Amino acid sequence: MKTKFTLLFFVFSFFSFAQTARVKGIVLDENNQPVENANVSFQDNKTTTNANGFYLLNIPAKVKSNLKFSHVSLKAAVVTLELKPNEDYEFNIVLKSNVEQIGEVVITNNRNKRVEGVTTISPKTVRLIPGANAGVENILKTLPGVNFNNELSTQYAVRGGNYDENLVYVNEIEVYRPFLIRSGQQEGLSFTNTDLVQNIDFSAGGFQAKYGDKLSSVLDITYRRPVKFGASLEASFLGGSLAVETASNNQKWTTITGVRYRDNSLLVNSQQTETNFRPRFADVQSYITFTPNTKWQFSFLGNISQNKYDYRPLSRQTNFGTISEPIALLVLYEGQEKDRYTTFFGAFKSIFTVNDNFNLKFIGSAYHTTEQEYFDILAQYRLGEVDSNLGSETFGNVNFSQAIGSQLSHARNDLDALIVNAEVKGSHKKDDNQIEWGIKYTREDIRDRMREWEVIDSAGFSLNPPIINIPINEQPYNPYVGPLVPYSNLRAVNYATIDRISGYAQWNKRLRWGNNDIFTNIGVRAHQWQVSGDNIDGKSQTTFSPRAQFAIKPDWEKDMLFRISGGLYHQPPFYRELRDAQGKVRPNVKAQQSVHIVLGNDYSFKMWERPFKLVSEIYYKSLTDVNPYTLDNVRIRYEADNNAKAYAQGLDVRLNGEFVPGTESWLSFGYLKTEENIENKGYIARPTDQRLKFGILFQDYIPNIPACKMYLNLVYNTGLPGGSPSYADPYDYQMRLRDYRRADAGFSYVFTDRARAKEEGSWLKKFKELSLGLEIFNLFNNQNAITNTWVRDVYTKSQYGVPNYLTTRVFSLKLNMKL
Repeated sequence: MKTKFTLLFFVFSFFSFAQTARVKGIVLDENNQPVENANVSFQDNKTTTNANGFYLLNIPAKVKSNLKFSHVSLKAAVVTLELKPNEDYEFNIVLKSNVEQIGEVVITNNRNKRVEGVTTISPKTVRLIPGANAGVENILKTLPGVNFNNELSTQYAVRGGNYDENLVYVNEIEVYRPFLIRSGQQEGLSFTNTDLVQNIDFSAGGFQAKYGDKLSSVLDITYRRPVKFGASLEASFLGGSLAVETASNNQKWTTITGVRYRDNSLLVNSQQTETNFRPRFADVQSYITFTPNTKWQFSFLGNISQNKYDYRPLSRQTNFGTISEPIALLVLYEGQEKDRYTTFFGAFKSIFTVNDNFNLKFIGSAYHTTEQEYFDILAQYRLGEVDSNLGSETFGNVNFSQAIGSQLSHARNDLDALIVNAEVKGSHKKDDNQIEWGIKYTREDIRDRMREWEVIDSAGFSLNPPIINIPINEQPYNPYVGPLVPYSNLRAVNYATIDRISGYAQWNKRLRWGNNDIFTNIGVRAHQWQVSGDNIDGKSQTTFSPRAQFAIKPDWEKDMLFRISGGLYHQPPFYRELRDAQGKVRPNVKAQQSVHIVLGNDYSFKMWERPFKLVSEIYYKSLTDVNPYTLDNVRIRYEADNNAKAYAQGLDVRLNGEFVPGTESWLSFGYLKTEENIENKGYIARPTDQRLKFGILFQDYIPNIPACKMYLNLVYNTGLPGGSPSYADPYDYQMRLRDYRRADAGFSYVFTDRARAKEEGSWLKKFKELSLGLEIFNLFNNQNAITNTWVRDVYTKSQYGVPNYLTTRVFSLKLNMKL
């Protein structure tokens, strides 16, 4: 067996196939929980499911095979399969407690997701694929329609939206992120702990009414319930994680707890600013379940996290400009920054099964964050011409300074937020109909203090802010007699409370039209909210959001499915959207509104006798009551005014399948155009207008040494707008940042796993999985820029956009272990 691999696009593999096939999948019980130690057999070939209900069995190809599933506490099931040579077929089944099953009893996990336009991602893929900020978001960024330009951030933009427009659920509980973070370096860990994950679903738009009030996307994650003791460990130069899972003998109690620690020093020290810098992040997360009987199930999800960001910059040199006119920015720093973000999250969930067709869910959660952002940093800079003469003794040095100046930045920002939720949800089934509904109350209590100012001078002359009623400073040509004031000065104290009531109802129907399969979903959401507080008196506002999905699977020889979905989507303002550029809360900001339509096609087919899927979607969004914003790194500053309209349109395509047998890889392409019209001044690009996107996620192994594996994560995004100072009119600055190009690679050797179990007496027998790998971040050492630093020259009245570069090439070792 030989495999040839290219880094750019495809891998073509040619193999000699035996006349056998593999069937694999998950055995579940009626509560959709994995069944351990279930027997799976065909004639003399037998296996048992593991702790996650997973099995893998070789069976003959080109013949009908009667596959039997059995368990001591459940009724048996027999199915008939006929597979092609070397076919790797996924077959998931639910064993019932009172009915034996004979015939086709396939439970296709992805069937409902397919008609809903939801992408399902394997948790194992998330854990294996390398990235500077590895995790679920690292994989999302390889999907079409998902854009980003900062490997140190877990935030992402979807189809023209911003970072605040994405819903994230864990076990149906909405989760939040800190408020004050302004840089990807400060973010630390994603809420989602990949060691605890069972399912990952993602929708880039046109999602159902049961999902909340955001404009762009939904990430829906389910944590798993263990069935016996287990432990896993991961360690690298960037930190580590430990997860422990337990289950009682009667399976009524289960716990899974994960602890993570991360230190980004290895990455940030590769940047151009020399610093004494140690950003440290840690969290502990636990999921506990209790199932006293078949009617009730109780669970608790808790998380405590702390981000410590200590930053003492020393110096910086950034070369930019052109070949004919090379320029360098040299900066000497004094001062430091100390930021802290501490969050506590707890959620209680109870499921009451009234009968087989009716269940109720009760969910209560609380999120508390205390954040501080303190810094005093003096930056003394000079902007000069670089000696580009190759024969010169001073080649590469700055020989002539054309601008000098300094900038003093100060902040004492504190925020304390408490968010409490209470929710009731129900689900009713009858025949092919399903009705789902829910009602939720949310209270957000925010205490916010801003003390932030900046003083700038150029060539020894203080610069005044670009606002009215301040005399123009024409130094050095004319004396300045006006007041000396900071270039920017933000001072605000806000005590705000937001009360929300939201709810939804939706109807699902699956039917047959001739020989064609039809799926419909119709629903509506409602949301009422009011902002109040000290010197804040907002009016009550209400929105209604009807949504619908329609899918048809024609009775064709080709396995195709067509979808259309969309509706009216609203995003009632969160606290950050209510606070304007001066820190003042405007309580009557309206919900942003979007009419969204998505047309999609799924085509499943065989290539090289292996399964592949081509998913394509075109979409259009028409947005009104838009709240304009500026984007600086990952900090969003809103105008807190609904004075714009916008649109987003594009095409997303993804081809995924087994380019190499037994592994999943994919290619993604996305085209996006999004523009906004602020106060009827004309359409300009929105801050997230990232026109083209290419992504490749690829897995491979050495044919003669299958334990040696390779993982590749490639992303190319065209440059974002955002080359303007935060105070400036965006209509005057429409330049773009450079294109974002990123390649992360991982190489590992698997000592043992489920496919390579060791014999008795081997020291590896005690491990379920053990591997050691090398990760290379930014494989091609591309210089990616996240923002521009604006440097002013008082003599020439010029401003220079100096790129702030991200991380360079970095190497790391990684150890994975599972007991």
